[in-house]
Amino acid sequence: MECLLQKKTQLITETRFIKYENLKGEKMRKTISLCKILPILILAPVFFISCSKQVDVRTRDQAGTTQGAAGVDENASNQQGLASSRDITDDSDSGSSDNPMMIHVEDIYFAFDSSTLTPESQELLTKKALWLKSNSKVNVVIEGHCDDRGTSEYNLALGDRRAASTKAYLIDLGISPSRMVTISYGEERPLASGQNEKAWAKNRRAHFEVE
Repeated sequence: MECLLQKKTQLITETRFIKYENLKGEKMRKTISLCKILPILILAPVFFISCSKQVDVRTRDQAGTTQGAAGVDENASNQQGLASSRDITDDSDSGSSDNPMMIHVEDIYFAFDSSTLTPESQELLTKKALWLKSNSKVNVVIEGHCDDRGTSEYNLALGDRRAASTKAYLIDLGISPSRMVTISYGEERPLASGQNEKAWAKNRRAHFEVE
């Protein structure tokens, strides 16, 4: 009987010990799990702050890039505006009294066997008209010239038509016809020598001289 009591007491003791060990082991596992999680919880805010700073830096960099591009565009626009202003000034200067040589430096050129003004010739005559308006006391002689193909009589008549069409265009631009005299030299005064298209093209012209 006493032996049975001892075994029962021993069994109860062992059972309690096992429960204690299990409880102890569970606490240790919880402690270990908490130790694993705790660094993550501590480092998470630091990582979040770091990421936020990186995003903020990127945002500022992008904003700076955008502002820089806008600044470049603005500078380019300003430079284009200045270039346009210079172009307008140059056009105005070409028709001002500060350029007395302008009226006869550039000739008016024509196509073969034609007295019709090209768009380029009309643009140049517009500049000459500005100069003449700025120099109202100046009168000019408009010379008609041709290349040497064709007869002398035909080229004299063609040169006359070229000078006349040049004068008519200037009259349309407001220049008084009394300030302009036309004359034809035909093929008699070539600007360039040679029997090729380059030389012929230079000789098909209307030339201005100041009276």
